[in-house]
Amino acid sequence: MKTRLALILTAAQLALAGHALARERGQGEEPVPAPEILADEVREQTSREAVAASSASPAAQARMTEAMEQLDRIAAYDDAGPMLNAVIAVNGNAFAEAGARADGGSLLAGRTVLVKDNIETREWPTTAGSLALEDNRTGRDAPLIARLRANGGVVLGKTNLSEWANIRSSNSTSGWSAVGGQTRNPHAIDRNTCGSSSGSGAAVAAGFAWAAIGTETDGSITCPASVNGVVGFKPTVGLVSRTHVVPISVSQDTAGPMARSVADAALLLSAIAGSDPLDPATADADAHKGDYMSGLDTASLDGVRIGVLRNQIGSQAATAQIFEQALVDLAEAGAVLVDIEYDPQGEMYRDEFTVLLYETREGLDEYLTGSPADIPVRSLADLIDFNAVHALSELRWFGQDIFEQAMQTTDEHAYLAARENALRLAGDQGIDRLLAENDVAFLIAPTQGPAWTTDLVLGDHITGGVGAGSLAAIAGYPHLTVPMGHVEGLPVGLSFIGAKWNDHAVLEAGAAYERARSVELPEPSLEAWKPATR
Repeated sequence: MKTRLALILTAAQLALAGHALARERGQGEEPVPAPEILADEVREQTSREAVAASSASPAAQARMTEAMEQLDRIAAYDDAGPMLNAVIAVNGNAFAEAGARADGGSLLAGRTVLVKDNIETREWPTTAGSLALEDNRTGRDAPLIARLRANGGVVLGKTNLSEWANIRSSNSTSGWSAVGGQTRNPHAIDRNTCGSSSGSGAAVAAGFAWAAIGTETDGSITCPASVNGVVGFKPTVGLVSRTHVVPISVSQDTAGPMARSVADAALLLSAIAGSDPLDPATADADAHKGDYMSGLDTASLDGVRIGVLRNQIGSQAATAQIFEQALVDLAEAGAVLVDIEYDPQGEMYRDEFTVLLYETREGLDEYLTGSPADIPVRSLADLIDFNAVHALSELRWFGQDIFEQAMQTTDEHAYLAARENALRLAGDQGIDRLLAENDVAFLIAPTQGPAWTTDLVLGDHITGGVGAGSLAAIAGYPHLTVPMGHVEGLPVGLSFIGAKWNDHAVLEAGAAYERARSVELPEPSLEAWKPATR
């Protein structure tokens, strides 16, 4: 059953509270005054009339109205109506914060962002979807969240996720957590949202926030973005800090933006990217980060050579047909398409799994031991025992076999060898070789097939053979998915994969395709799936 960790105040209550409530822009900064509302008139007006009567600037009024509409949509569609279960916690003061940060020239200027609930924010517990972390109130912002606030962003709340970022069981149902329940796809509420950033993808698609932040180890940003019909960007590992983010893999984990357009994703990335002294992987981040918005509106594909991964289209005819139309759009935009036959080697995936098992145990032990909160688990072994004791709530739908395998994966020599080989096959002999040998700037393929029906009893049944996202995930290279069409109303994304630190160029390619796309995209139905009328 879904647990709401913060109450949603009515918009009128928020307006009345506007004088007193304010949040800080970021760590170490002075509190930001809330926009002044004429309180004596608010009692007789609707909340939107209160905004119009405010002494705030037009920009602040617009941001306040946006935030109130988003809170209204969460109340209508997440807690009631179809009960999307995308949002776990809500910032009742987001309305005031959005208005306060709209002026002053900050990068995000009061835009609202939902945050996956494995990323620490000072307001709420960070649960990773698990009852074991219900009280994991660390009182601290992850550095990427501190950057978000410092750049004028408003944390609207926390999103549901596949529990423990989908690393607990080999037979899980994506989008389910013991804390948040089952997330539903806004385009078809009986269909899955993919994982593990399920709530972030569904929330953006449903219009609950301007954008969201997800995390990915292998497909956890790009797959939810694809099946929910939004843009998702997994940046180069090391561009965004992982400090105070519940870990799976130090080799592959990264946070990244999910939004309704490439430009919005690029803007959010500009706000959260940067080095972090506590995360050695980000040592080169500042040398490579920049204004990812620069050049997006004029980016061109004219003469750009793009590698088409034919073997990664999959066997579903409808997805292949949508992909063929995307290729037509790319060609008409001037791109030079180069067919590439590539089948990833099985040993790459086997070695990746060894790496994930070893690093999950190491990473969770370190995170749980270091949490300043009063939590009942301090190691992966403790967590396995907790789940066994609370099996009715935690293990009803699927088990924890991957956790148990991780406990047995302790051979450091075997781990290091597997890590080196997986990186070689995905990077040097994978993406780098394909780009160089075929003289192409990017690799493309469908991101994923359409969303499958959610089945808590039997687990996920994802269509196989689609996409090349694991190459980018294992290598740690940038991967962007952009909506390219739909199968009977179910969205499908197009993947752009580039070389390490080539994040800006990948975003430019995605933005150029977005403008060239000829296919009309579906709006969320907020209903169960039904065949389109012919």
